[in-house]
Amino acid sequence: MNNNHSEPVYIESAMCPVPIRDRGHIILGHGSGGKLSHDLIAERFLPAFDNPVLRTGDDAGVVKLNACTQLAISTDSHVVKPLFFPGGDIGRLAVCGTVNDVAMMGANPLYLTVGFILEEGLEIGLLERVIESMQATAVTANIQIVAGDTKVVERGKADGLYINTTGVGLMLPATNISGANARPGDVVIVSGTLGDHGIAVLSARGELGLETDIQSDVAPLNKLILAILEATDAVHVLRDPTRGGLATTLNEIAKQSGVGILLDEAALPIRPQVRAACEMLGFDPLMIANEGKVVAIVPEAAADTVLAVLRQSPYGQEAAVIGQIVAEPAGRVLLANPFGGKRIVDMLMGEILPRIC
Repeated sequence: MNNNHSEPVYIESAMCPVPIRDRGHIILGHGSGGKLSHDLIAERFLPAFDNPVLRTGDDAGVVKLNACTQLAISTDSHVVKPLFFPGGDIGRLAVCGTVNDVAMMGANPLYLTVGFILEEGLEIGLLERVIESMQATAVTANIQIVAGDTKVVERGKADGLYINTTGVGLMLPATNISGANARPGDVVIVSGTLGDHGIAVLSARGELGLETDIQSDVAPLNKLILAILEATDAVHVLRDPTRGGLATTLNEIAKQSGVGILLDEAALPIRPQVRAACEMLGFDPLMIANEGKVVAIVPEAAADTVLAVLRQSPYGQEAAVIGQIVAEPAGRVLLANPFGGKRIVDMLMGEILPRIC
């Protein structure tokens, strides 16, 4: 650092190597949930489908039926490999992923539709296990699967099974939660440890010789979210840090709200096994997917209330305040280390772990 600078100098980190952008073809990085995914959406999908609902950039679209009724609607496709992993499976993941996206808008998820893409040769017994897991998870989340579709593709075309789910939820009265609502002075809360899902899936593959007892955190969070909203009306932002991890999620929020986010490295809840796996493989745990965590951004005065609610749930017992919203640098996420240094935390570039959600 040059001490002659009057402004702070931040060290920017990036994955190495940074992927080459192939403008003419889709690459795996376009499905990572990170920078390439966002570019694809901004450059291709949004211009074609542009409307005020999509333009908000949140995890679910909110549509108004009449003066008193609004619905939150979200859809997601699930292509995890392997289909079963420590702590979960593609069926539980499909239900939780969409339930959580709807809940993060301040809505009560009510109904799901399900689309199955089945590969020729898939064992019926395996499909039955996935269906049973989906129904059990739907019961836990108090949501009904009300419509569906099934297609079969040739052998070798679908990794066994892909699932699409669409969720519909009823917005709670007088609720205004969005990634655009973060304000300087707010604090950032995460409901628990980071990176568990991504590392659990990677260890289940056995491709890199990684052995760990980490379980995926995949869980339906709608009841937990409802408890938070019943305890306080001060919540500004809720988001589940799935593909692209916490880093990508917070960058999305910083850009939507036009604020900066300053994280405290010492406060980040990361299991030693996840940290060790990331160090061994050269991954940043902030960019590893989670499937059962919520990020809540609230005024500092509401932080204790939210933490108390989270810690009463089995899904939030390790909740922690991990940072704060600042005015500058707008649109940026910074990480402060215990030694007084800061670095920029960017969105995920490329693809770390394909087929994890």
